[in-house]
Amino acid sequence: MIALIVAIASGNGTRPTKRVTPQAAGASIGLHKAALGRYLVDARGRALYLFEADQPNKSNCTGACLSIWPAFTVTTKPKAARGVSATKIATIRAAGGKRQVTYAGHPLYRYVADHKPGDTTGQGLDQFGAEWYVLAAGGGKIDHG
Repeated sequence: MIALIVAIASGNGTRPTKRVTPQAAGASIGLHKAALGRYLVDARGRALYLFEADQPNKSNCTGACLSIWPAFTVTTKPKAARGVSATKIATIRAAGGKRQVTYAGHPLYRYVADHKPGDTTGQGLDQFGAEWYVLAAGGGKIDHG
């Protein structure tokens, strides 16, 4: 997990450090290499998915769908790690005034059953009317493996 550690000064020394989450510190999109190939991940190494029911730059995942497939939202535009195209990263308006990250026009999501970096338990699932896939650096779905 990528996190910034910040020491907080007090009158009599230093208190324990405070972790700043990647979202608070500024998000990024990177690549993870696994049996599926190289796929997009967030700053914590969690897989990012596309939903085949979405339209370019428009999410069709709402309500119960978002409770299982939370949108990848940010407060600032994410940075692109090596191998990721910064020109393919954008944001769209999401529920509650948040900004959902898109990559090559695909709104991005995480899967609640992915608990640690490298998990891709949502890969190929058919839920909420369409299938879910991790994305390659080129912006297309990875549908093998």
